[in-house]
Amino acid sequence: MRKATFRMRAGMLAAAAALGGSLLTGCVVDESAFDTRPLTLTVDEQPEIAALLPAGVRSSGRLRVGTNPPYQPNEFKNRDGEIIGFDVDLMNAVTQVLGVRPVYVESDFAKIIPALQSGSFDVGMSSFTDSVERQRQVDFVDYFSAGIRWAQKAGRDIDPDDACGLRVGVQRTTVEDIEELPAKSAACVRAGEDAIKIVKFDSQDQAVNAVLLGQVDAFSADSPVTAYAVKKTEGQIEEVGPLYDASPYGWPVVKGSSLGPALRDALQYLIDNGQYEAIATHWGVEAGMIQRSVINGAED
Repeated sequence: MRKATFRMRAGMLAAAAALGGSLLTGCVVDESAFDTRPLTLTVDEQPEIAALLPAGVRSSGRLRVGTNPPYQPNEFKNRDGEIIGFDVDLMNAVTQVLGVRPVYVESDFAKIIPALQSGSFDVGMSSFTDSVERQRQVDFVDYFSAGIRWAQKAGRDIDPDDACGLRVGVQRTTVEDIEELPAKSAACVRAGEDAIKIVKFDSQDQAVNAVLLGQVDAFSADSPVTAYAVKKTEGQIEEVGPLYDASPYGWPVVKGSSLGPALRDALQYLIDNGQYEAIATHWGVEAGMIQRSVINGAED
């Protein structure tokens, strides 16, 4: 499922309240002390890029964006119910380049691509992995590179490639829970070592808390989720090991639509002029930045 979905939505329900709660280290880390406010940027419209927009989008002056929060730090709701995050800040900047207004519409994850195909949305924005399989249905404008990344309590010496017998936390129903850790654990058993103790949590903040409290030795999560947890805990946990199975995140659009090139060129403008880096750094996900936006960059 990793290549097809990267972020597994089915059956997640309340399990994706990632990092929404306070983080514990014997005392409560004050949530309000961490800046989760959107990064407000002003970007000038670029008429030559805006001219690439489909006529319907250009005439309406709006871009209908289907999204499925919560998934911190990419798209989630603040305490006022507003959808915020890295993806949102980036799309806000892209639409400024294009001279249109984004309209964010919450939707079930599985329904976003069908809604694109039926004309209900113009673009999807929900941490989609660009995959060859999905490219048969839609085009993807790639904007980020994500994979699996482990984290440990600061100062420990965990090796994700030598984790036999360790307790490793995961968010239930994620690819780390369904695929990655079972495969690593099975390899341990085949080698005559102790299995990995896979400790499943209903939300990512619970997995982070467990690391901080010493209830597990490490956790495994999607790389932007791990990076955000590291930033949010202000150095109490740290990334460890390599990035596994890196794949591009992309915005899905109708196949062959001129919206794809418009979004690609608008994003490249932000990359070339520094706004992209500013947004990624604000949300702690700069490790996944790309240098060139392409359409359908995934490979088999």
